[in-house]
Amino acid sequence: MTSIRFNHFCRAFVLLAALLEFSANAELSFIFTNTAPAAIPRRASIIFIQCDGLGYGDLSCYGQTKYQTPNLDKLAAEGIRFTNYFAGAAASSPARAVLMLGKDASRLVQNTDVDVPLAADDITVAQVLKQAGYHTGLIGEWNLGDENSHGAPWRKGFDEFAGYLNPADAENYYADYIFRYAPKSIINETNNQLEDYLGREPLIDNAGGAKGKYIPDVLTKAAMNFVVNNQPDKFNRFRPFFLQVDYATPRANSAEAERTGNGMQVPTDAPFSDEPWPQPEKNRAAMVARLDGDLGKLMEQLGKIGMTNNVALFFSSVTTAKRAGGVGPEFFHSNISTNDLRVPMIVHWPGKIPAGQVSGYKWSPRDFLPTAAQIGFANSPTNLDGVSILPVLTGRMRTNAPAKN
Repeated sequence: MTSIRFNHFCRAFVLLAALLEFSANAELSFIFTNTAPAAIPRRASIIFIQCDGLGYGDLSCYGQTKYQTPNLDKLAAEGIRFTNYFAGAAASSPARAVLMLGKDASRLVQNTDVDVPLAADDITVAQVLKQAGYHTGLIGEWNLGDENSHGAPWRKGFDEFAGYLNPADAENYYADYIFRYAPKSIINETNNQLEDYLGREPLIDNAGGAKGKYIPDVLTKAAMNFVVNNQPDKFNRFRPFFLQVDYATPRANSAEAERTGNGMQVPTDAPFSDEPWPQPEKNRAAMVARLDGDLGKLMEQLGKIGMTNNVALFFSSVTTAKRAGGVGPEFFHSNISTNDLRVPMIVHWPGKIPAGQVSGYKWSPRDFLPTAAQIGFANSPTNLDGVSILPVLTGRMRTNAPAKN
């Protein structure tokens, strides 16, 4: 069976090649379409942006003084900044599972240092929102099941996926491929029917060890195009979207660290080139600065299409900063202490969340699923450990309310 390039300019179709904007030598260029269910125009779209290995003190709005993160600071100033948000687990995979399932890590796996592939009967936040009429997309790292497992993202509620299924590939900032799931995106020339595309697409610019495309840049462009292609409008019956963006930044590339001693991969250490810091620390600061810039680009895109006030945007980190790749969390005072799993959490939703708030309310990723379900007027599973914090976000509950157990 072979496939051919398929082009169509109808608004109901989404150009996936434009979504990812790969190199001019990319082998594939696909589009896909989705049947838009009736939706309630007033429902907000939801974006959850995660990085990995960003500590509580790594943003200037959380006290960082060696560098600034102006875009994230602005996000916090216009929304709510939480001072008691805790990572779901110390390790990446169980922490991601907590976010997806709304359950404590201890219920998901006995050893919270191991990977947690999702089971067939696990219900994710993406499935909950998709069932309620949201269009769902995942861009970046997954780490909850490979393509042959029940935990593959397209089997767990995501209509689109572009990224990496395992952490080793996700932390390679110059990977030579990206994994893609694109439903109804290629033509079977035998029967002229649209079929799904599933597999790796080469990134020619990074072939043979070349460093032509920095993967966080690719993911940012994909996110920017996703919000444009899927903005709620009359053409899709004002269907809202749920987008999850998972950067590896500023996690170290372990393989690069073994080769060179510096696992902090970044195109340039600017604007910190002249700082009297160890080179890995310069690189890490540059990675955080680029992450801040990526958030700025996405917010600018939302503003251009008039969606700033119709998106509930969450920003946090999967795990705390760790000693890896030639850096240690003590240099930038990233973590509160070695045993404290607090990470940044900023929520931005103008018109719904009063600006300029700082909240000591205690919560964690387990609370995101019921919160997102309430935002989307969706039915939430009943066997969750988390609870909706929407009343906290909208000011209907005191933001300095006593911490939950």
